[in-house]
Amino acid sequence: MPQQETQHIPSYLDSENPGPWGIFLEQVDRVAPYLGDLSKWTDTLKHPERSLIVDVPVRLDDGTIAHFEGYRVQHSLNRGPGKGGVRYHQDVTLSEVMALSAWMSVKTAVVGLPFGGAKGGIRVDPRKYSQGEMERITRRYTNEISSIIGVNKDIPGPDVNTNAQTMAWMMDTYSMHAGATQPGIVTGKPIALGGSLGRVEATGRGVFIVGMAAAKDAGIDLQGARISIQGFGNVGGTAAHLFTEEGAKIVAVQDHTGTIYDANGLDVEALLQHVKQTGGVGGAANTTAIAADEFWSIDTDILIPAALEGQITKHNAEAIRARIIVEGANGPTTPEADDILTHKGVVIVPDVLANAGGVTVSYFEWVQNSSSFYWSVEEINQRLEKIMLDAYLSISTTAAEHAVSLRTAAFITACTRILEARQLRGLYP
Repeated sequence: MPQQETQHIPSYLDSENPGPWGIFLEQVDRVAPYLGDLSKWTDTLKHPERSLIVDVPVRLDDGTIAHFEGYRVQHSLNRGPGKGGVRYHQDVTLSEVMALSAWMSVKTAVVGLPFGGAKGGIRVDPRKYSQGEMERITRRYTNEISSIIGVNKDIPGPDVNTNAQTMAWMMDTYSMHAGATQPGIVTGKPIALGGSLGRVEATGRGVFIVGMAAAKDAGIDLQGARISIQGFGNVGGTAAHLFTEEGAKIVAVQDHTGTIYDANGLDVEALLQHVKQTGGVGGAANTTAIAADEFWSIDTDILIPAALEGQITKHNAEAIRARIIVEGANGPTTPEADDILTHKGVVIVPDVLANAGGVTVSYFEWVQNSSSFYWSVEEINQRLEKIMLDAYLSISTTAAEHAVSLRTAAFITACTRILEARQLRGLYP
């Protein structure tokens, strides 16, 4: 790895294999030439403001004590309090959480929200533990990170393998310490505890909104358009539902349980019900199972990776036959794959724009909690659509102006906003 990159790999990461953090550093290097006088502040993007590693000891149902490793990283707080989800996964690493927090900084700046970027995670496979055990893990983790989170400091939300119930436990734990109910400490809560209408569908709806705009720009008629989706949870499932309402066909879906295909279009509503009952798309009725590798080479108009990061690499990018990729997941495309796809003429709507619907409605939830005044779902969806379309138009204009990809344009916009705030605030002391 070049010297200018290795010097930004902290001692606690492997300089030869820095993982997702290395991808973020490369993305910053690519945008640096477009930052003008602000480029002298670029290194601040390469150093998270705070990285916390905590031990999460929990008594299991059988009476034994188990220890889990937890993280909370605050990448940049220059534009406001940290904002970012908490994911539970057995393969979560500090590098991954660092990169996700940095992408949140970029994402909130892209859509103009008054937040910085943060992220959290615990190395745990939730499938192996009871609900009671997961509650105790969540509460202990919340306690361990409570010193750095707060309504005006850092606001967690749901992510991979966490949900409204997880957020309810986190809110209650934090509130018990505060001595008063603090609904704004997390977003993505149940409606009964101050959650926002439209939050569950928000990320998938955002993918749909910018996917529609990109398809229009590319001259793709959604009536009969072919779409493939990796991941069929809230994001992929919601996007599939909305696209089919516009007449598109979901021809292939892949998740951890299998890959299914139907050239005539899958029955999305039946598939959503199957996933709800079984936990995955594998074995769904009236579908054809295909090999996982075949998913990437399916002839499709729009490809939506909505699972985990690092799914589209130099090893499968050449096989992709989509006209547009709309990144529902965080960091699904590596820089090498990005170059291959751009060279092929594939339009990539980057994650920091495409999946920003979730954090946008989280912002709405935070505002509603602060004011104790709640909006209708129609108001929320209308405001979400305006913010997402305005951001897409701004990024498209920047891309055309500089003759760069949408991803580079998004980073130009976001990094400019972040570094302007950094420069105006100055350094203390």
